[in-house]
Amino acid sequence: MLRLAIQKSGRLSEDSLNLIRECGISFISSSLKLKTECTNFPLEILFLRDDDIPGYVADGVADIGIVGENVLVEEGKQELTVEKLGFSKCRLSLAVPKSVEYNSIQDLNGKNIATSYPNLLQAYLQEQGVQAHIHTISGSVEIAPSIGLAEAICDIVSSGSTLISNGLKEVERVFKSEAALIATKDLSQEKREILEKLLFRIHAVQRARKAKYILLNAPNDKIEEISDLLPSVKAPTVLPLAEEGWSSLHSVVNEDDFWEIIEKIKDAGAQGILVVPIEKMII
Repeated sequence: MLRLAIQKSGRLSEDSLNLIRECGISFISSSLKLKTECTNFPLEILFLRDDDIPGYVADGVADIGIVGENVLVEEGKQELTVEKLGFSKCRLSLAVPKSVEYNSIQDLNGKNIATSYPNLLQAYLQEQGVQAHIHTISGSVEIAPSIGLAEAICDIVSSGSTLISNGLKEVERVFKSEAALIATKDLSQEKREILEKLLFRIHAVQRARKAKYILLNAPNDKIEEISDLLPSVKAPTVLPLAEEGWSSLHSVVNEDDFWEIIEKIKDAGAQGILVVPIEKMII
C-alpha cells in the first residue's frame, strides 16, 4: 500500500482530496481522523501539517505527498518533486501598510520583515541587494505591522483579501507556488508500480480539466474547412446526419483556445454547436 501525505486542513487539503476523488479513488475522510485507507485502490492517506510533509516523505515515513512548492523550497526538499499538479496556485509576497509610501524594494533596506518563510525571503532579498532584519513567526503574520513587530511582512497570498482586511498592500512578488507531488527516493518496485497507476489517473484528470468536447453540425461542403480549424488527438470524428448533405463533427478543444476556435468554425458554417465537459481524457 502506498502512503500519501496531504495537508490536514485548508484549501490545499480540499484540492488534494478532490483530485484523489476525481481519480476514482474512494475513501472516508473525517476531521477527527489523521489517516484513512482507500477502499478501491492500494493507498493510505495521512493528514499532516504542511510544513511536516517534506520531512516525512524524505524520511520514507510517507511514500508520496502533495505539498505547496513554497513549503518544499523553504524546507530545501525540492529534489523530491515528481511533478507540479496545477492547482492551489498562490504567491509569496511582500506587503506593507496601506498608509506607507512605497517606491521600490530598496525601501526595505534596514527594515524589519515578519514571515513564516525566512529562507525564501532571504534568497529574494539577496538577489535584490537588500539587507533587512527577518523575524520568523509561525502564524498570524499579517498582524506584525499593527503591533510594531515589523514594518513589512512576507506571506502567502491567493486573492489578496486577507491583506486588504488587515490594512496592507502587496508590493513585491517573491515566489510563485502551486501544489506539487513529491516522492521518497527509496520506493520499492511494487510501490513504484502503484505510483505509476496513480499518475496515469492523475494525468487523465488533468488533461480533462484543460479540454472541452465539442459537437457541431456542418454542411458536407464545409467539413474540410472546419476540420482544419479543429485540433484533435488525431482528427475530428465525422458522422452523417439524417438530413442529407449535413454531418456532425466531434472534437476536443483546449480550453485556452476555446472561444477563438468557436468563432472561427461558426464563421466557417458550423451550426448547433454543443460544448460538453470531459470527466477523464486518456490518450
